[in-house]
Amino acid sequence: MKGGSIEIGEVSKNASPGRGVAKGLSIMDFVLRILAAAATLGSALAMGTNDETLPFATQFIRFSAEFDDLPSFVFFVLANSVVCGYLVLSLVLSVFHIVRSSAVKSRIFLIALDTLRVNAVKVMLGLVIAAASAATSIVYIAHGGNVGANWFAICQQYNDFCQRSSGSLIGSYIAAALLIILIILSVVAVSRN
Repeated sequence: MKGGSIEIGEVSKNASPGRGVAKGLSIMDFVLRILAAAATLGSALAMGTNDETLPFATQFIRFSAEFDDLPSFVFFVLANSVVCGYLVLSLVLSVFHIVRSSAVKSRIFLIALDTLRVNAVKVMLGLVIAAASAATSIVYIAHGGNVGANWFAICQQYNDFCQRSSGSLIGSYIAAALLIILIILSVVAVSRN
């Protein structure tokens, strides 16, 4: 047959076996970004709303523990908020990759954006890890204290504060793991192009 029809057994020149893989990688990238954004948002909210007040001898004298009492926790909240904002803004680019995964003319442009995105995700990963590490050291001292420095463990008194702090750390480390997967996924996508 001549003309525009394709006979059985022939393969169209426009069909590309890598299109499905590229679209799958783009969809996986989108889902991972949503999960990482949710983890960083949850971590920032859990830590940012963390406070506990304990009564002392009278109701007029109270002891309180708030996240903004410790600069490491403030850094943690700010860093997770920045990373969440980046991830939400990068969802637009992720949707573009899903829609235009088979575009031929914009391939070089997409490769450049992917390369920049890999570097941006690396920066966000570094920010999340730095904030989580700083907050982890404070939570560790809050749980166990430090006898050499005469710092007492406060988690026996401020149990809810310590539990919320620990929970927000878990969310932040999950986001870091998702960002590592995103970097690997972006490198795979760039190498396929």
